[in-house]
Amino acid sequence: MNPTRQRRLWYVIALLVAAAIAVGLVVTALGRNVTYLYTPAEILDGRAGDAVSSGQARIRLGGMVAANSFKRAEGSMEAHFNVDDGDAQMPVVYTGILPDLFREKQAVVATGRMRNGTFVAEEVLAKHDEAYMPKEVADKMGKAHRKHEVDTNPADAATPAEGTR
Repeated sequence: MNPTRQRRLWYVIALLVAAAIAVGLVVTALGRNVTYLYTPAEILDGRAGDAVSSGQARIRLGGMVAANSFKRAEGSMEAHFNVDDGDAQMPVVYTGILPDLFREKQAVVATGRMRNGTFVAEEVLAKHDEAYMPKEVADKMGKAHRKHEVDTNPADAATPAEGTR
């Protein structure tokens, strides 16, 4: 093999090795930053895995805010409420300002970790219907809406009240 071809071969091999290393780094970084969505039933029955129930993994918890479950002490930023998927309820603690759309019997997605049987949320997102959600979240929230018999017709919500026209 002449020296020019041999040099080109080494360049190609070096390029392939560099590309493999780059792909490996990207896959590793993405794997560490993925946050999976679970429902209370999936966490409580063990389908979410040991890393979730032990608090090692950061996850998203999706469901409906259970009726009559919201509590906040006077002058405190710490909110306590339950997230319900129709099959199970999970207690949630969140310290901070809740979204304007947050209310009982409304879909919510909270990001955080499990701690001693309670989900400690770092972020809470409230949703008013499935039209503005990712498909996987909408599917899980839709099941919870049907179990709680919540009307999700966005046309009704968009209609102005009489006398406001």
